[in-house]
Amino acid sequence: MTTLLLTHPAALDHETPTGHPECADRIKAVEAALEDERFAMLAREAAPVADIEAVALAHHRGYVEALLEASPESGLVQIDSDTILSPGTMEAALRGAGAATLAVDEVMTGKVRNAFSAMRPPGHHAEHRVAMGFCFFNHAAIAARWARHHHGAERVAIMDWDVHHGNGTQDIFWDDPDVLYISTHEMPLFPGTGDPNERGAHDNILNIALSPGDGSDTFREVMTTAVVPRITDFAPDLLIISAGFDAHWRDPLGSVNLTEADFAYATRALMRVAERSCAGRVVSLLEGGYDLVGLAKSVAAHVETLMDPA
Repeated sequence: MTTLLLTHPAALDHETPTGHPECADRIKAVEAALEDERFAMLAREAAPVADIEAVALAHHRGYVEALLEASPESGLVQIDSDTILSPGTMEAALRGAGAATLAVDEVMTGKVRNAFSAMRPPGHHAEHRVAMGFCFFNHAAIAARWARHHHGAERVAIMDWDVHHGNGTQDIFWDDPDVLYISTHEMPLFPGTGDPNERGAHDNILNIALSPGDGSDTFREVMTTAVVPRITDFAPDLLIISAGFDAHWRDPLGSVNLTEADFAYATRALMRVAERSCAGRVVSLLEGGYDLVGLAKSVAAHVETLMDPA
């Protein structure tokens, strides 16, 4: 078995205004990094378009339909000051959701060991009925529900190491005892959620706040002492990673000082948990990461670790 990479040119067609941090160059940087000979053994597939029923596993159907109807034929439509609809946005977002569900299919059926989706726009800020923070459809939430509904997974764990709290994922699973959501994120920082006291209706949410300036030692300690034990106790049937790389020291949108080696460390730690609890089944989905050099290096370290079964 190997690692599956899911991409599609549609990810480049989601347009944002000049200077917007969530831009097509992010995907170009990731794709260039993954063309290195180290990644020759990756399985590669095109991200399919998800149907509305798949997206509606995590979002109100009326919300999904309203976004599709608001999609412009030309120009840009602002959902809020940061979240922009362009003519190519909905296809990109639907293919991001499709990449998430196909990744789950391939991993849950044992066709690949694990999978990484390099699609944009990101998803973890998208709530059940709200688009925000560059996000429209919550791909991690869709993947978790898809695993539950289509593959009989009883419990799914989501680890989110993006520098911003995944308010959308927390919103969607607040009342769901069968999904564990864990987030390490900088506080104070957008979107202002993620206090450690926010624990979910069934104590199924673990928020770990990092302070500006925190670096490798703190992050690795919380991975070892908090994240790994909590996932181990939960014993999921699938582990999903909301893989944002904006906690990298180079990133302009955060003040946490991680390196690409830290993301490799976290990836390895999560793979070991997955080996013990769910036959190594890991699905990783790109979230943030806005410095192109830091993003490319971090994705390369992450995917190279996913490819190594040791």
